[in-house]
Amino acid sequence: MYEFAIPRRMLQTAQQMAEEMGELNNSIRQGEGNVYGFLGEMVFAKITGGEQDNTYDWDVVMPDGATVDVKSKCVTSEPRPHYECSVASIGTNQICDYYAFVRVLKDHTVAWYLGVMGKKEFLRRATFMEAGVWKDPSNGWSPTIDCYNIEISDLHMDENDPASLPPLT
Repeated sequence: MYEFAIPRRMLQTAQQMAEEMGELNNSIRQGEGNVYGFLGEMVFAKITGGEQDNTYDWDVVMPDGATVDVKSKCVTSEPRPHYECSVASIGTNQICDYYAFVRVLKDHTVAWYLGVMGKKEFLRRATFMEAGVWKDPSNGWSPTIDCYNIEISDLHMDENDPASLPPLT
């Protein structure tokens, strides 16, 4: 996990982008999560040297051309390795090479880049959680939309080089 202090200018840019975008379809947190989503994308791009390229299918293009869909979440505390990251089932239709996961503190001051996983590997290893049916036995959480979950500890990240992405498998 890599902690990143969010500069004020980055927050202002994210707020402006969120305002211009309006409500994001198929988001687990409708509308209100846009600022956190853009902050997550910007943090990931800054840490890895990728370029933000907000399309339907991906959010960041890496220097080698790999595409990354960044999944961001607003949180009230520092993430722990056993916490889980989610991808909405509808989001698995997006054409990208990787999923990256970022958590942003609710007050917008800090973000944590949690790691990355190739999309195919993620779909092989993640747990499918059906909305209204599945309940996480570890914390009682039940998804409001179908999604796939994986623990933070299962994600890939080289602590010495958070910019490196694992080979696609």
